[in-house]
This record gives sequence, C-alpha cells and structure tokens, in this order.
Amino acid sequence: MKVREIMTTNVECVAPDSGIMEIAHQMKLLDVGFLAICENDRLAGTITDRDIVIRGIAGGRDLNSCTARDIMTPDVHWCYEEDDVKDVAEQMSEKEVRRMLILSQDKRLVGVVSLGDISKVEEKESGKVLKDITEAA
Repeated sequence: MKVREIMTTNVECVAPDSGIMEIAHQMKLLDVGFLAICENDRLAGTITDRDIVIRGIAGGRDLNSCTARDIMTPDVHWCYEEDDVKDVAEQMSEKEVRRMLILSQDKRLVGVVSLGDISKVEEKESGKVLKDITEAA
C-alpha cells in the first residue's frame, strides 16, 4: 500500500516569520497540534503545540514577538507519496517521529502521515514504531 492512500491531504503550512500567537490560533482553528513551516514554497521545518510550550513559554520567550523560526524544529522528516507504508513506518521508527511529511515527486508538500494513520492499516508496523519512539523518550 502506498502512503498517499492513507495520508491526510489538508496539511497546513505557515511562514517562518509567522508569530507564535498567530500559529497557536491557527492550530486551535484547525484542531491540530502540528504545522509545517514553508519558505519560498519549500519545507523549512515543523512546529508543534509542544514546541510552543517547551521552547516558547517554558523557554521564557516573549510570545508577542516570537516567531516560528525561533522555536521550530528545522530537521524535516519526509518521504514521497509513492513510498510504501511499511517503508515509511520503518523510517518513522528509525527517526523516532510520530509524523512524516509527504512530498510529491517534484518535492511539493502534499500531505502528512501520522502513527495513527499507519496504525489503521499496519497494526504490526505501528506497534514497532510506537515502541521505538517511547523507548527513545
């Protein structure tokens, strides 16, 4: 099974200079805890609600002047939409991540796949990924 068959396609992207308060508001509106950061139509990083709390609030940042660039995770983990779900699950396990951004062949953001998405179709693989992620924590 290809990852494009199970990915979420309505993934949102925000600019690195977007304010943290704006991002938090967007997360609330979309009911998500994860957004991609894109600059000049290319992936630059990711930001999660946890990043806002740990790196922003607990890090003592002024949330009115803090931007995504200040607290985002610049290491972007991605795969292609044509990749096999099992291969993506293995990559997630190796990289110890719960979400993977999905790109088209021309490297445009087209979706995101989560551990939950994989668990719906690959019970054995998702259990291995979750085990690897939790052991790393």
